[in-house]
Amino acid sequence: MTTQVHDPGLSVLDPDGRVGLERTLRLRRDAALAEQAGAADALQIAASAGTVLLPALSLGVLEAVRTLAREEATEQRLATLVTGIDGERGLLRMHLVLRQLDQAGFIEHGVLAGGELIAVARPAGFQPFPAAAPLTALVKLSRFAILRAADGLLIAQSPRSHLFTELAPAAAPVIGALADWTEPAGLTAPGLSQPAVAAVLDLLAASGLLVTDGADADREDEGPVGQWSAPELWLHARTRGVRLSAGYGGTYHLRDKFPPAPAVRPASPSALRTVALPQPDLALIARRDPPLTEVIERRRSTREHDDAAPITASQLGELLYRTARIRRAFDGGDGQELTDHPYPAGGSLGELEVYPLITKCTGLEPGLWRYAADRHGLELVAEPGPPVRALVDLARTTSLLRTDPQVVLIVASRFARLNWKYETIAYALTLKHVGVFYQTVYLVGTAMGLAVCGLGGGDADDFARASGCDYFDEGSVGEMIIGSAPVGWES
Repeated sequence: MTTQVHDPGLSVLDPDGRVGLERTLRLRRDAALAEQAGAADALQIAASAGTVLLPALSLGVLEAVRTLAREEATEQRLATLVTGIDGERGLLRMHLVLRQLDQAGFIEHGVLAGGELIAVARPAGFQPFPAAAPLTALVKLSRFAILRAADGLLIAQSPRSHLFTELAPAAAPVIGALADWTEPAGLTAPGLSQPAVAAVLDLLAASGLLVTDGADADREDEGPVGQWSAPELWLHARTRGVRLSAGYGGTYHLRDKFPPAPAVRPASPSALRTVALPQPDLALIARRDPPLTEVIERRRSTREHDDAAPITASQLGELLYRTARIRRAFDGGDGQELTDHPYPAGGSLGELEVYPLITKCTGLEPGLWRYAADRHGLELVAEPGPPVRALVDLARTTSLLRTDPQVVLIVASRFARLNWKYETIAYALTLKHVGVFYQTVYLVGTAMGLAVCGLGGGDADDFARASGCDYFDEGSVGEMIIGSAPVGWES
């Protein structure tokens, strides 16, 4: 992908001789200056995931950096400011500092048209601003582009770049004009001059939002990148570093907006009935279980159940106790209550909930149940009916079973437990937890002689309808089928 970035100090006159277009610079909004006493001391500029040290700045260059921290400024304005304090000798140092900041991903590039800031390319990560290259072929909007609205602006971003572009309403029509291949020189937008449109195109190209090689060389459909869908590449880029967001990991970014969700999910107020499960004897189980290596080697995905001798309530209870119970709850010291489970969980947040969907289990009636992990019991959430049937049918189809699975363990996530603390990685983290829970169930189920099979997908809408859970608050993120093993299943 090629990009074009003109001289940030360029000004274009309108027909009346007034400045109609200016290119501006500004220090990234999440950066803070840490100044030492005396102009000869170093200046540190820190953002959420990066720091730049500028040693021995002159008074003029120091004032230029302060200006960039407050507002947009043209390079010409900065040069005037520096020469007024340092003289001509300060210009070289100013350009070196601007280049250093730009290479470190600390500079925003904007377009000012008619006195209005119409577009800004802002860094999310900490990579150099792309070098200039002309737009010589037809262009169009990247199929990876994501658009959203925030604070009266249109935000355009691609997982292929660490930059994103903010568009004021005056520049937003440029995006619509890029739905198909377009000649850059012929692209127009109501109320904007052609130079202004060209300047916006430059920022979009720099932000990885344009395919710039022409209709005969659409590289987004070729090679490794051509095998990605936009949502999946977005999830990968957003959860693997600061490419798309400067806030990454345990930032507690929702601390001031929402209270933390409780560690133990309250009992369902609409539960039809509850059942206490017998607590298994772990010491006895430890003596009975085969060695770990043997269990790992015997582990298989088994898609058949023995319906003549189905799984029992005691077996299901033992499996849940050994894999999903809350072993203890405790204060994390950060405002959140934490929990400990048999499987590992990031931050000890324990957001997963397990819903056994039962069609055939000796000692328990069919329906959708919730496992109360804090007290080792079951709550009947929904009796058999169309919503529950939809969940059974999908699990049966997905697992390629000839008959209904005896039990489907639907794994749900209480999203707020992770969202309150973790920025950008919360959903990816819950999927990791699903994976380690799968393996825990596989190993325990194998040791118990049960048939276990993890499923690759499910329907969160169907789960919301059956369980009554809010789709955005607690949703299904994994499914496993459990049942009694058929005779000779290990052979």
